[in-house]
Amino acid sequence: MKFSRIFLNRLQNQPAAEDTVVVIDVLRSFTTAAVALARGASAVHPVEGVAAARLRASSMQNPVSVGALAGGDPAPGFDFGNSPSQLMQADLAGKHVVLSTAAGVCGLQRYRRAPRLYAASLVCARATAEAIRAAGAKEVCFVITGEWVDRDGDEDIACADYIQSLLSGDQPAPEEFAQRVRNSDFGQRFTAGTWPNLPLADLDLAAQPDLFNFAMPVMRGDGQLIIR
Repeated sequence: MKFSRIFLNRLQNQPAAEDTVVVIDVLRSFTTAAVALARGASAVHPVEGVAAARLRASSMQNPVSVGALAGGDPAPGFDFGNSPSQLMQADLAGKHVVLSTAAGVCGLQRYRRAPRLYAASLVCARATAEAIRAAGAKEVCFVITGEWVDRDGDEDIACADYIQSLLSGDQPAPEEFAQRVRNSDFGQRFTAGTWPNLPLADLDLAAQPDLFNFAMPVMRGDGQLIIR
């Protein structure tokens, strides 16, 4: 199995992927999506752009909207910000969740035409590796979304390293990758406690390897992306 990496926020080296693409957003988009599915949501609809997400939600019956702006602040007018710990208390059974974020969702949209596409985070990393192996992937491209001018993105790189190690047949120690999430530039902002919309509870949740036993394949339907 061949592996490659793409850093979403670098303008160069953005090749088309021809096999399997894993878009990673540990803090917090795809931890949030995993929690929503674990809480019984029927589907998560990743929509790029706040206005487009509002429009998508308006076409559904009783949706739940989850949105954040660049930097992590909640999007105005949404039911929830991009906070997985908040969703842990939400009644999502049978509901459709519309998710709009500045990193993970953008990565999914950019690689929407990949033959096989997954949303991934540390909480479902092992299940993602198992799904990729079961699908018979020959090439896997990891898309790192968390690297920005002021962030090292190591929370996403750690998740990619963990999944790649599992796919290579190794026996990695999950706690090492969890610590890298905590030590990342963005992870330390949750620990600092000075950003009200970056609660420590989100970091504690996102840094739990293999909390959930399901992967998050991304499907296409009616021109839209859907995570089930």
